[in-house]
Amino acid sequence: MFTLPSLPYDYSTLEPFIDTETMHVHHDKHHAAYVKNLNDALAGQDDLLSMDINDLLRSLDKVPEEIRTKVKNNGGGHANHSLFWTIMGGFNNLNEPKRGGLFEVIKNSFGGFPTFKEKFSAAGLGRFGSGWVFLVKSPTTSSGQDLLEIVDTANQDTPVSEGKTPILALDVWEHAYYLKYKNMRADYINAWWNVVNWKEVEKMFTKGGEKK
Repeated sequence: MFTLPSLPYDYSTLEPFIDTETMHVHHDKHHAAYVKNLNDALAGQDDLLSMDINDLLRSLDKVPEEIRTKVKNNGGGHANHSLFWTIMGGFNNLNEPKRGGLFEVIKNSFGGFPTFKEKFSAAGLGRFGSGWVFLVKSPTTSSGQDLLEIVDTANQDTPVSEGKTPILALDVWEHAYYLKYKNMRADYINAWWNVVNWKEVEKMFTKGGEKK
């Protein structure tokens, strides 16, 4: 069965940018519900329950059609939130990745880090209704060059189901910010950049984004 991962930091760690109450509700209620609903949908499907969540989302054709939508929605919610918690923290107080490595790939892919931030934020603001924004690692080119792209999805859809590898995720569902920011999604996105843990994003980039 799938399990709710513990936060890798205290609920109050992201203050003042993301408030403690939001973290409790978001993790303990919303994410927990996705895990429960996923396990309920897959009851009796022991082979599917034993899969890694990303492997399951890459193989939705193996899921019985009558429960496929529930598995896609709740499995995506589980995978997306698991990544979301991991790439936040801001313990290193870095406003951007360290020079070299990921920083250079962002520069090559978007023309510079400020341009990347602007495009990523714009994708979050432009996502109508509920959804996510991801920084996705594309397959290495024939010349050996790594490339990144920005992808936004509706609801709990995930690039993993399309064979892509997300390494950074931003939740733009209202439950992620409404208690503190009300309807001001732009303020939430601007604040969120302060808690991105670039060391963790770099790890996700280096190992290809795989996460059990």
